Amino acid sequence: MGRPDPEEGQLPAPVKPPDGGWGWIVLLGCFVITGFSYAFPKAVSVYFKELMKDFHVGYSDTAWISSIMLAMLYGTGPVCSIMVNQFGCRPVMLIGGLLASSGMILASFTTNIIELYLTAGVLTGLGMALNFQPSLIMLGTYFDKRRPLANGLAAAGSPVFLSSLSPLGQVLLEKFGWRGGFLIMGGLLLNCCTCGAVMRPLDMGMKRKMEKAQDKYEAKEMLPVGGKSEERISTTDGTKKAKKTKKKPKKGKKLLDFSIFSNRGFIIYTISKFILVLGLFVPPILLVNYAKDTGVPDTEAAFLLSIIGFIDIFARPACGMVAGLKWVRPHVAYLFSFAMLFNGLTDICSARASNYTGLVIFCVFFGISYGMVGALQFEVLMAIVGSQKFSSAIGLVLLIEAFAVLIGPPSAGRLVDALKNYEVIFYLAGSEVVLSALFLATATYCCLNRGEKKESPLEKNPSAGGGSDTEEAESDVQEAEEHSSDNHQLAHSTDNTMVAASEEANHVAEEQSGEGAGCPEGDGEVLARDSCNADQMVERDRF
Repeated sequence: MGRPDPEEGQLPAPVKPPDGGWGWIVLLGCFVITGFSYAFPKAVSVYFKELMKDFHVGYSDTAWISSIMLAMLYGTGPVCSIMVNQFGCRPVMLIGGLLASSGMILASFTTNIIELYLTAGVLTGLGMALNFQPSLIMLGTYFDKRRPLANGLAAAGSPVFLSSLSPLGQVLLEKFGWRGGFLIMGGLLLNCCTCGAVMRPLDMGMKRKMEKAQDKYEAKEMLPVGGKSEERISTTDGTKKAKKTKKKPKKGKKLLDFSIFSNRGFIIYTISKFILVLGLFVPPILLVNYAKDTGVPDTEAAFLLSIIGFIDIFARPACGMVAGLKWVRPHVAYLFSFAMLFNGLTDICSARASNYTGLVIFCVFFGISYGMVGALQFEVLMAIVGSQKFSSAIGLVLLIEAFAVLIGPPSAGRLVDALKNYEVIFYLAGSEVVLSALFLATATYCCLNRGEKKESPLEKNPSAGGGSDTEEAESDVQEAEEHSSDNHQLAHSTDNTMVAASEEANHVAEEQSGEGAGCPEGDGEVLARDSCNADQMVERDRF
């Protein structure tokens, strides 16, 4: 009797995503966080020349600042997953915003390169990691039907911020120096706290509604019904015990769910993503130097990256809209494979580009394919593992990607130094991206689609098969409502039973007095008492 205990699984854990409303504010916050996370490590590079002069170090020493930021962004994925599962997205993002801002502010007071590694590298990188992963989790919580579009719009924050933070950093460097620029950049990173504050948990409103509904039923159930209240309580308690035996208690949420490794789709995605990262970032890193070696002026060579960023801004939302179409979304993994194949073939075909026009054409197609990959990568992961396990899945994927990031671009740089030939590097990077695309498409078709066909009997039984997050949420809410209505109906039925019982008792008493008067004395008195007792037993049995 009373409100169901959350530990018993009576309150619904997943809530139906609104696909709008406050979700658009969450999307805006995710757009800002994604922009800072991916663009900030690259935008800091405008300060490297001044740092080299002040600290008397080489370019490779200052480049470690951006490398440490990216390593923290990818390598701390499991730590972020544990913190999100333990404390929730909003507190983790608030702490991350403070860490990112304080790292850049402290970096403006450093006196050597090692202190820069610890402040701007480790502290700021950790803060951005604590913002990036929870923002994606919240985005998947608020959107279901429009999730591909939401992912595409959020991913567009990376090229937008890259095209704005780099010129802003140059202006700050010229007016305030690198120390003043770091200080102002630290103030800008406080906007991450604002983005974290708008990440309102989705299940709060639903739980409040359920609590109000349960309070109403509890008040009705607690009303006394004469001397039979004890019997009513025992009846209700017996019903609750029967329901408890049918429903197992809900287990506590794991800090890091390793059971996702039993998901074949997750294994396929992780392997293909590792191969992809080995070659995906190599062309944009080497593009400027490659253009300079072919005789392109410095200003025009730098403009090539701006072309990629401009195309990327429009490619990501457009690809998200395409992925959200009804006939495309069930096959989003194949669309992701096509995007990777497109990107890899672009690298291979541009390896022999020897003039500026050929490089511009390469940048246009690379921007389109790179934007498609960026818009689809997390959408595919959400579709594979679902929103409930996404927090653990993305942490483990980012950790695995961190190893690929540390292997791919540095190895390409060493090959350039050894071979003095960029053509081989573009062929190698394109081949790795094409291999990841073929692996994902082939493994998805052979291991997943055929497996689903073999398991078709499970599809016939709805209780055995899985559904979407929205369907699970709707079923849980419906189940909770049915539970409440059952308690309400039980209270009414118990009241009706008590009233009927009292009427039956009065009727029996009247009949007993009437029949007792007509019973014979002596030997017949025993028979009369027996017959009256028998009538009473029948009435009791009927009750």
